[in-house]
Amino acid sequence: MEKVVIFGTSAGAALSHFCLTHDSPHEVVAFTVDRSYIKEEQFCGLPVIPFEEIESIYPPHDHKMLVALLANRVNKTRAEKYHQAKAKGYELISYISSKAITWPDLVVGDNCFIGEGSICRPFLKICNDVMIMAGAFLGHDSVIKDHCFIASRATLLGAVTVEPYCCIGANATILDGVTVAGACVIGAGAVIQENTREKGVYKVGPPTLLPLPSDRLENILFRGR
Repeated sequence: MEKVVIFGTSAGAALSHFCLTHDSPHEVVAFTVDRSYIKEEQFCGLPVIPFEEIESIYPPHDHKMLVALLANRVNKTRAEKYHQAKAKGYELISYISSKAITWPDLVVGDNCFIGEGSICRPFLKICNDVMIMAGAFLGHDSVIKDHCFIASRATLLGAVTVEPYCCIGANATILDGVTVAGACVIGAGAVIQENTREKGVYKVGPPTLLPLPSDRLENILFRGR
């Protein structure tokens, strides 16, 4: 089994550890973060090593790495560690869940994560350092460029282009042929029908509170039963 060190000690790292352990040919042997972020000596039962020293303890000639950070600073934190890990000589692995739906022509770069239940349609290209959570729908002829994050149940229809450093929230929908410009944040549930503006933040309005209690609403809905 290939030995892997995971960068991170947060929810993304714990999820990656679980998935690699139960659904990959990789063996996670340690975690690493910058020395100033180490709070405990172990995480998920494995040692936490300062990133400044990692190559001397788990050298890159016989260990690989996965940078398992989520969307902090519009993915810039993960991108920085991605480049630093490569500069140290590590090969960065990608994880594609065996429970995802894929086709043989799928192109996936390094340091990617594709969660269970995701649907990857034909002619899809996923570049480097892209995190895709469970149940995302990625349409045919679409391109997701470097350092992006796509949340659970997000939907990209056909021929969508997602430029680098984008975050697409849960249940957001990007319609056919749309380009999501660089460093955009698409909020949960938003429907994007036309090309976005670079660094744009798109969100839907808050839920509406009706002027009646739920027990009154129930009486209306079930009147006559």
